[in-house]
Amino acid sequence: MYKPKALISVWEKDGITELAEALIYAGYEIVSSSGTADYLRSGGIGVTEALDITAVPSILGGRVKTLHPKIMGGILARRGHNDDERDIAEYDIPLIDIVVCTLYPFEETARSKAPAEELIEKIDVGGVSLIRAAAKNFARVTVITDKADYELLKNALKGDGISAELRRDLAIKAFRATASYDATIHDGLRDALGYSGGEMEDHIVIPLRRTQELRYGENPFQSAALYTPTLADPPFVQHSGKELSYNNILDLDALLQGEVLFRGATTCIIVKHTTPCGVAVASDAMTAYELALACDQESAFGGVIGFTTPVNLKLAQLISKRFFEIIAAPEIEPDAMEYLKSTKSNLRLITTTKQYVSRSRITGNRTGFLVQKDTLPPLPVRSKGRWVGKERPELWDDLVFAWKVAAFTKSNAIVLARDGASIGIGGGFTNRADAAAYAIDRAGDKAVGSVMASDAFFPFPDTVEMASAAGVTAIIQPGGSIRDDEVEQCAIKLGVDMFVGAARVFRH
Repeated sequence: MYKPKALISVWEKDGITELAEALIYAGYEIVSSSGTADYLRSGGIGVTEALDITAVPSILGGRVKTLHPKIMGGILARRGHNDDERDIAEYDIPLIDIVVCTLYPFEETARSKAPAEELIEKIDVGGVSLIRAAAKNFARVTVITDKADYELLKNALKGDGISAELRRDLAIKAFRATASYDATIHDGLRDALGYSGGEMEDHIVIPLRRTQELRYGENPFQSAALYTPTLADPPFVQHSGKELSYNNILDLDALLQGEVLFRGATTCIIVKHTTPCGVAVASDAMTAYELALACDQESAFGGVIGFTTPVNLKLAQLISKRFFEIIAAPEIEPDAMEYLKSTKSNLRLITTTKQYVSRSRITGNRTGFLVQKDTLPPLPVRSKGRWVGKERPELWDDLVFAWKVAAFTKSNAIVLARDGASIGIGGGFTNRADAAAYAIDRAGDKAVGSVMASDAFFPFPDTVEMASAAGVTAIIQPGGSIRDDEVEQCAIKLGVDMFVGAARVFRH
């Protein structure tokens, strides 16, 4: 009389004894090998050793246990297929109906920064083969790759049995599991072995795991979630406030970009709709906040605010007088944390950790996926550019500051700054003149004696003319327009000194 068989080979042992008991109760014979077999026996479960089927023991230090025609054939064999039925009879292949398999912990080993030799030994070969074989033959075989599905299987065994739909769903999940596993191996080994790859490789493999459900997408009718690479952690910890939304994450990303550019300086950054509306560096965080806020108090309402240094109680009390969605900093001191939690229950308090640095920035759209290397822009270097008009070394720090702000402002971007603070930011405009007009209007009288940065070249002299009329003293821009000579002659004529040679920093 035919007795169905369940092959169990798991790294994670939690819950496996109870599942085996349920399988036995449902009439299944348990097949296993080495460590899993020993574990089940210690729990009082009767097990048929793979060795009893194959007549071949585990070899090569455990590297080969279940890779044998009688095991793989028992999984892959098709009922009602004449050739398969003949081979089953000729080679005495026992059919296997359920495969329960969890894989060697490559991810955990890679996260521990283990050497390559140890990583290689955590690459599961037999387990992946068992899973793929069972998933391929889902018409007959049930495959379980996640202990979260043990209850699902037990309920099916106690109920009407394992349906074709359940086998199908578990097979798709199994292929996703092996794909993610292989992608994680690719990710971990390329780092451990020092493989750099090409500038733009033919295929991109990125294992992603859902880290967090988000409140909604850009709009409430859109669902959304945050995914991070399996070998990386999110670069932040949320301590309080409402759940994050898709837009919150986009704003937080802009904030983190800015923090990288201003690393090492006491900086406050205010972001609204993925673009900065106020940035300042100062000797202390309180002053930096006040200067950043002064740039555009209206736009700051409902924005996100970040600091490169800890937030103390006095600063927290000042910030709490205004409405922000997020406060992010490397540290929020305990008394500041408690104060903000008690006075602003919806405010999202976030501490930033070591940032995940992706190899590429990938944007999905209706044409496919755009991929570019996610590298920081090269900072302006005086020796690698040229001055039009007089050299202004006394303004260099402000020029670089303004250029950094432009580097994470939506294009077209124009930034006015003085004394380490933005005083006018025009970002996201469809032409540079409108961006300049907005920034100059925001700066008002403060524009007199300020500097201007542009994220790209000036296609016409009009922006230089506007800058001069507002009292801007010096400009930094990349150059490269066919009208560079006309633009530069205008700057000389109007007495606006200009550094040409900064990197272009478009951000769409």
